[in-house]
Amino acid sequence: MTPTSSGRPYELLVVVDHDLWERPAGRALFNVLDTDVPGLPQSERSFKIMYTAPRDYDTTLKLIRNIIIVDIQKDVYTQAKFKYARDVYAAPQIILTIQAPNEQEFEKFVNENKQVLLDFFTRAEMNRQIAGLEKKHNDYISTKVASMFDCEIWLPAELTGSKEGENFFWAATNTATADQNFVMYSFPYKDKDTFTKEYFIHKRDSVMKKNIPGSKEGMYMTTDSAMVTVRPIDVHGDYTLEARGLWRVKGDFMGGPFVSHMRLDKANQRIIVAEIFIYSPDKLKRNLVRLMEASLYTLKLPNEKKQGQIPLKVKEEN
Repeated sequence: MTPTSSGRPYELLVVVDHDLWERPAGRALFNVLDTDVPGLPQSERSFKIMYTAPRDYDTTLKLIRNIIIVDIQKDVYTQAKFKYARDVYAAPQIILTIQAPNEQEFEKFVNENKQVLLDFFTRAEMNRQIAGLEKKHNDYISTKVASMFDCEIWLPAELTGSKEGENFFWAATNTATADQNFVMYSFPYKDKDTFTKEYFIHKRDSVMKKNIPGSKEGMYMTTDSAMVTVRPIDVHGDYTLEARGLWRVKGDFMGGPFVSHMRLDKANQRIIVAEIFIYSPDKLKRNLVRLMEASLYTLKLPNEKKQGQIPLKVKEEN
């Protein structure tokens, strides 16, 4: 029996020689891991970072859920690369080894693959959440999304409030406080210009104004266009526009972070947008956002294969 891994989500341990950790190669790795989570209203680090020297990497530390091993050997490696293994000492667990022939190559490789590193552990954590969602998710939302959009998706069971509109569905943990929210809407596909930041913001603002009003007349949800970032990602082998940033309520002080996935339903020539947004004033939001964001990767469009884990895009050890 493999023991259960220790540590909290987004905590990771770096196994590295102390002197190397303080030199440029080690600082490069630390600086990549210590970056802020994008699209949040306040500064929150991507990970909580711990480190230990190889000689102190004992049985207890080997149980931690996320581990990076720094392996620099000039006689063994000719180039830098990543390799990872699952559930070696505990489960669920991911151990990523960064191999390099020298410290200069290591530093260069880490800096060039910053996003790969960040996505790797973020997606590993989301995959654990997806595994949990597969076992326990909100059946009402799944049924409603299937009937309205002919799609499948898994959302946390805690989302108990909901509202419907024209080609629009909104679910929330609590319609009064609405701290965790999911929305889905669709519209006809016209051309590739649909997949631009400008079009996304324009469409989001028009849909939210119509469907998510504020507490008083003249109040409605808007997008803080200056804070939106977009990038193409792969979901189930399909092109997806990921957008993340901040939302606000016009005429009110409400606001928070959101993450959207915009996808093309080829079978019906329409755009499907699945989005999560958070309203949690005065509280940290990283884990709330990522918990909800994992659900977006479970979206299955019509005629698409059953959803699975998010690819980690790093070679797994044999």
